[in-house]
Amino acid sequence: MKKKILIYAHYYAPDVASTGQILQDLAEGMTYEFEVTVICTVPSYTGKIAEEYKRKKVFREKIGDVRILRVPVPEFTKSSKKSRIKNLLAYYLGARKATGMVGEQDYVFAISQPPIMGGMLGVYGKKKLGAKLIYCIQDFNPEQIMATGYFRMKPILKAAMWLDKRNCRKSDLVVTVGRDLCETLEQRFQGETVPNYVMINNWIDEKEIYPLPPDDAGVTAFRREYGLDEKFVFMYSGNIGLYYDLEGLIQVIGEFQNAKTPDGREVMFAFVGAGSVLDKLKSYQQDHGLTNVVFIPYQEKERLIYSLNAADIHWCVNAKGIKGVSCPSKFYGIAAVGKPVLAVLESGSEVRMLIEEIGCGKCVEPGEYEEIRKTILWFIDHANDEDFLRMGKSAYEYLGMHLTKEASVRKYVEAINRL
Repeated sequence: MKKKILIYAHYYAPDVASTGQILQDLAEGMTYEFEVTVICTVPSYTGKIAEEYKRKKVFREKIGDVRILRVPVPEFTKSSKKSRIKNLLAYYLGARKATGMVGEQDYVFAISQPPIMGGMLGVYGKKKLGAKLIYCIQDFNPEQIMATGYFRMKPILKAAMWLDKRNCRKSDLVVTVGRDLCETLEQRFQGETVPNYVMINNWIDEKEIYPLPPDDAGVTAFRREYGLDEKFVFMYSGNIGLYYDLEGLIQVIGEFQNAKTPDGREVMFAFVGAGSVLDKLKSYQQDHGLTNVVFIPYQEKERLIYSLNAADIHWCVNAKGIKGVSCPSKFYGIAAVGKPVLAVLESGSEVRMLIEEIGCGKCVEPGEYEEIRKTILWFIDHANDEDFLRMGKSAYEYLGMHLTKEASVRKYVEAINRL
């Protein structure tokens, strides 16, 4: 008889949040070993909620072999702290209530989203259900909040640190997604007993996202739809939020108006996604008349393969201070389509180390805008030469050998079964 595992997912399919996609892969991938139940919000990552999800207190669904309980939350605006906090609290309280509806569980799996509250849900579920707790830290908070200056009230940040250290202590296993995050966990508990932990890389489903030829119908249709035909495209794909210094990068991008590759293609910079700083980027584009920038909405999961393949090169960026507290999962999608990477990441961060070890891109420190400008220029000057093409090929080959969905899910199953 299979053991049972409850996953607190916050966002889950069909929401396009990167953690939601990872948890969907994990939940579905573990069904061969466990009976899996997920507690999450109604689809709401964009801030809007469809009418059909406004009529009940709990929505019961099933996707494949995964049982899902969705809890209602209020609509919110990503640029409004007040509305976001109200939304997060609604999820936290709703998920606690839904915990009493899932029956006996052997394991509880919580993720570090929402910040602090994700781990608190795991601790609550462990106590209520008498289960073992696995706490997966995708982002360390309050460290991430402190690094970006999003919130500055020291007493509250101190309390948040105490709470999340408690979440770690109460866990039977802490999972981090990078070597630098392991260092942060150890530093948190310096002079104390470090909780039992393991590192498991994130992934992309390499059977859904893979390289396509430039003349693929879906790729050409995407490029045509957004004015990227016959262009050399730098693409940022993902959350256009607080932790990536995109406001600084767009100022550098503005210097490349009318730039062309040696074979005559105009250079374009595409931002695919949404987030709290999107309006600021759009305002900057309009105020400075940037004709080399295009903003593209989030793509449905089935279209992601076309959007990722439509780029010639991808950005993988974090703001300064994010090393050790967050790991940009977008790298795995970039590698899956075999594209070179322009990485603006701190030395010693997990993804930068991977890029340097693989040789699949060029790396620059956050905030080093002159070096970023030079690196953009290098990629333009070397568009599609031997070194450029080798980078993308190296990324794809490495992912196939080491970073597949199946390999990472298997590591989770093995780690849980050892508890």
